[in-house]
Order: sequence, then C-alpha cells, then structure tokens
Amino acid sequence: MGGPRMTLSTQLVLRALLESPTREMYGLEICDAAGLPSGTIHPILARFEGIGWLQSRFEDIDPSEEGRPRRRYYRLTADGAEQARQALAKAHTKIGTLPIRRPGLADGAM
Repeated sequence: MGGPRMTLSTQLVLRALLESPTREMYGLEICDAAGLPSGTIHPILARFEGIGWLQSRFEDIDPSEEGRPRRRYYRLTADGAEQARQALAKAHTKIGTLPIRRPGLADGAM
C-alpha cells in the first residue's frame, strides 16, 4: 500500500510529529508545531491513524472539573515513524527549498 499523498500540509504535520516521535501531542500542539489550522490537520491525522501510522486516545479527565474539553492525544506508532521518515525523504516538495513569496513584489523581483 502506498502512503498518503505528500502535500505540503502533510509534510508539515509529519515533521511536527517526528520532532519527538514517541511523545504524545494533542491537536492544538500539532497545529502550533506545524503552523496549520485545526481544520487542516485533523483530516491528515485521521488518514495517518487509518493507515496505522498514528494511534490516539482521549485524556481521562472530567471536562466540567477542568473547565475545558478533553484533549485527544496522538502519537506515531513505531512503524508509522519509520514510514513517515521514508515518505518525507521521498517527497517531491522539499519544505526547505520552496521559494519565498514576498507580497507586493512582481514575480521574479527581489
């Protein structure tokens, strides 16, 4: 089976998860680390979980006592971390080599 389509958003989420692959992170932490909104990362996380790269769990708290909703924590599986590293290595879009677009400048202007 092939892995997920390696869009820029997918790569950013994988890089965030691979910073500390055995650490559990909740959704907003992943959003912050990847620089992406919640609506972008959650479908990506669901795909990763569906192919076995991620596992998730809800924290065991009483939301009324904590004054906030329960968090869902995500962690790469051992196989998922390896697959993620390989997928990033093969990705055609390398994040570090993307051109920087400067608003207000014509294409090609410095």
